[in-house]
Amino acid sequence: MRWASEFIATSLACVAIPAIAQAPKVEPLASAAALAEQELKQSFTNLQFEDFGPSPVKGPIYQALAGGRVIYFAPESEHLLFAAVYDRNGTNLTALAQDAGARKRLAAIDPADALVIGPVGAPKVIEFTDPDCPYCRALDRFWMTKAAEGKPVQRLIYFVSGIHPEAAAKAEHILCSPDREATFKAIYAGAKPANLRKCDAGAKKIGRDAEAVRKMGVSGTPTLIVDGKLVSGFQQAELEAFLDSAPKRPPS
Repeated sequence: MRWASEFIATSLACVAIPAIAQAPKVEPLASAAALAEQELKQSFTNLQFEDFGPSPVKGPIYQALAGGRVIYFAPESEHLLFAAVYDRNGTNLTALAQDAGARKRLAAIDPADALVIGPVGAPKVIEFTDPDCPYCRALDRFWMTKAAEGKPVQRLIYFVSGIHPEAAAKAEHILCSPDREATFKAIYAGAKPANLRKCDAGAKKIGRDAEAVRKMGVSGTPTLIVDGKLVSGFQQAELEAFLDSAPKRPPS
């Protein structure tokens, strides 16, 4: 649908007007707004609208991808929109665009280079994480709880080291440890070793992870790829739904 956004003001000449009743003139802008409101209510009958009026956004709106997230730009009014666009059937078109972008960029990372945490055969989750991110730690506790319930996942871990100052050193400590999974869990549980391990292999892995983060456009943690879908942040409801649809395993 396309609604009028520009109107041309016309000059009125003084003329003799017969003394007869005339219907009140409806301004074009008010008429277009009324039509738009009517179409909105007809298209989305499941919603109740308390107010309706013009938007500050003007002109065409373009879609862009930044940091793995779909954003919208209106150059005429210089507005940047962080929004979710739905069609009349309730489909989140923004989420579909983000998922498509994530799947396209997955070719930039090597699953064989990930730090693997979790049992073989469990549903796989790609996870970009930071040892000093509180939401990443909360996510780790969530995964542990679900594993105890018989819903484990196999996590393919890539470290994001550009947000917190000690993230790279802690990630290298994990990667250089004899038992990397146990050390990962300890660090994410809040352990503070007096000396952080260093090794050439760990440092190189941190560098490769940084390149994967750049290519994937990850700008925040945690960021996950779950069942081909991009999940930004610790979105517990989405993860619960994913686990509920996966085959259950007995607690280990």
